[in-house]
Amino acid sequence: MGVTDFIDSKACGKPVHEVIREMTDGGVDYSFECTGINDVLREAFLSTHDGWGLTVVLGIHATPKMMPLHPMELFDGRRITGCVFGDFKGKSQLPDIVDKCMNGELNINFDGFITQKMPFSDINKAFQLLEEGKSLRCVLHF
Repeated sequence: MGVTDFIDSKACGKPVHEVIREMTDGGVDYSFECTGINDVLREAFLSTHDGWGLTVVLGIHATPKMMPLHPMELFDGRRITGCVFGDFKGKSQLPDIVDKCMNGELNINFDGFITQKMPFSDINKAFQLLEEGKSLRCVLHF
């Protein structure tokens, strides 16, 4: 997976971003926030290097919470962006993918992306599981 170090935030004694900035001589080039937790987003952002660090937000964040950043923190060159579905562009790229799958040119294991299947009448439960982080994708059926 490319992991060279693991930091247990409960055992640090100080904020994780400070530990990361010390370990990397100023911060990482890229950080990825995948939890949907605002405090983790802030730590990921602050762990990037001044001048060029980039934080990519991948987690689904509860609404209507705002990002925990002060606008002035962006003036030192660090950036933040969001990415959905690996930056896949559904409107322009999906038709080609569907055609390739239907023609047998591309084999994708879609079942591996499904965490639950339930009747459409349980749609509210499906959303609840998603919000709780207990579901990645739920297929609803009649």
